[in-house]
Amino acid sequence: MKLLMSNYEISLVDDNMQNFYVQFNGPAETPYEDGVWRIHVELPDSFPYKSPSIGFMNKIYHPNIDEGSGSVCLDVINQTWSPMFDCINIFETFLPQLLRYPNPTDPLNGEAAALLIRDPDGFNRKVREHVALYACKNTSSSEINDQEEDNEDEEMSDVGSISE
Repeated sequence: MKLLMSNYEISLVDDNMQNFYVQFNGPAETPYEDGVWRIHVELPDSFPYKSPSIGFMNKIYHPNIDEGSGSVCLDVINQTWSPMFDCINIFETFLPQLLRYPNPTDPLNGEAAALLIRDPDGFNRKVREHVALYACKNTSSSEINDQEEDNEDEEMSDVGSISE
């Protein structure tokens, strides 16, 4: 409910309060700052006791986000979720922190992790290229939908699939 009352642009899937998209802007003073991503959120029936599944629908270049599926490797969502958290925490704290402080030692995208370790400036250039191609403010909904169709068989992050 807090998320719906916030300034985030939310669009429900089939009027389902457990399945929706959130427009997420990259954090300021990072190479992601000009990016706008569409994040798919699915709340399990046992939410808030079980974590939501989240996935980037348009491409993002990051060591802890699978570029193909948009799955996120983030402990607080995948392993240490608490009922004290709510969806607003994901978009105001968890995702901005993930983009600010990538962890190349636990990658979902090995190429991005290796580039970040080997050449941080090159990594930042590659992030900005991806933002311009896939997540700039004027990327049309149809372009994002085309990316979604490319990713439709991929799964989003989910506590069950990571920890089982």
